[in-house]
Amino acid sequence: MNEVQTWLVEQGLPATYVEPVSLGVGIVILAALCWIGFYIARHQVLNFVHKLVSKSANKWDDLLIQHAVFSRIAWLVPITILLILSPIFIRQNPILLNFLQVFAKVALALQIARSVSSLLNVTNTAFQKSSNQKYLPLNATIQVLKLAVYLVAIILAIATVVDKSPIYLLSGLGALTAVLLLVFQDTIKGLVASVQISANKMVAPGDWIEMPQYGADGDVQEIALNTVKVKNWDNTVTTIPTYALISESFKNWRGMTASGGRRIKRCIQIDLNSIHFCSADLLDNLSKLELLQPYLKQKHDEVSAYNQQKGEQSESNPNLRKLTNIGTFRAYITAYLQNHPKVHSDMTCMVRQLKPSETGVSLELYFFSNDTNWVNYEGIQADVFDHLFAIAPLFELRIFQNPTGYDWHHALRQS
Repeated sequence: MNEVQTWLVEQGLPATYVEPVSLGVGIVILAALCWIGFYIARHQVLNFVHKLVSKSANKWDDLLIQHAVFSRIAWLVPITILLILSPIFIRQNPILLNFLQVFAKVALALQIARSVSSLLNVTNTAFQKSSNQKYLPLNATIQVLKLAVYLVAIILAIATVVDKSPIYLLSGLGALTAVLLLVFQDTIKGLVASVQISANKMVAPGDWIEMPQYGADGDVQEIALNTVKVKNWDNTVTTIPTYALISESFKNWRGMTASGGRRIKRCIQIDLNSIHFCSADLLDNLSKLELLQPYLKQKHDEVSAYNQQKGEQSESNPNLRKLTNIGTFRAYITAYLQNHPKVHSDMTCMVRQLKPSETGVSLELYFFSNDTNWVNYEGIQADVFDHLFAIAPLFELRIFQNPTGYDWHHALRQS
């Protein structure tokens, strides 16, 4: 800037104004150079890079644009220009020069940290899109790395401001270890938990989990360092401490989804007063059901062979074996489920009779649908029981329910 000052003196500018004016000119030139450098980096070079990325067949470079890696790197250009050229244009004012140097160094450290953070985000996104890396605890690890990067940047920035060596600042952290452990205890516990969750494959994004103690019942959206985000079925979002997944119990429905079968376990209550032996007319009507024909033929042969051994064929003989309507109904349900196209044929399928109670005797259906989709699952379950409720009267059985107003009205009319 000596040439500028000499030129100003030659133009007749008073000596008292030469230094302020030359300083102002230096500031303007420095600001202009910083702006030009930023404009070229942000609008010219960056646009060129975007065109190259758009023409590339690779997908990972699109993530560099998505996470603004190049945009953050572009900010390094004006900061570097300010750091390098400020001693040339502002050297006549040591105080301002020192301020600009400190500002540029602090800004450079923080902007490099932001750029590295963006690169870590790119790595995290790339791994999340890879199904093979579903159970890697990369999200929590990335957060720890980002925390370390920003911590280093802050230490460098503070060291620059106080004009001390970073090692000098780090030497004073030993006494603060207990305080730091207290402050970052959740972070440390979250990191340990995320590693255990991944190593044991306990849960991953996309899994359906239930944790009633936290009101969580839905799909895992994100496993972060300190929290796990769960989107519930009512579209609310529940956040759970990551450490809670290894210190408390939860239900993971991943096994059900992976197996391809979802369990249906429901009872039909049968009125005890409607249970009786099958008459010849009833058996004749039931023989028209194709699903029952193999069962009825088998039982007819067994019963006939047994009764022939007893000799007496009278219907009043209590020693004779007879089919019951509830047993035949149970056999029909079993055959119906085994032939249902939506029932998983490779999984458990049975109908069992439970202990009688004041609500009648329970026939429990235990089987698996071959469609795990929630909506389809509910439809399959409803279709099965709709059919069974409707066909029960054919077996001369009554489905039990507590008396309603209609029942009392019907009873009063008959009386």
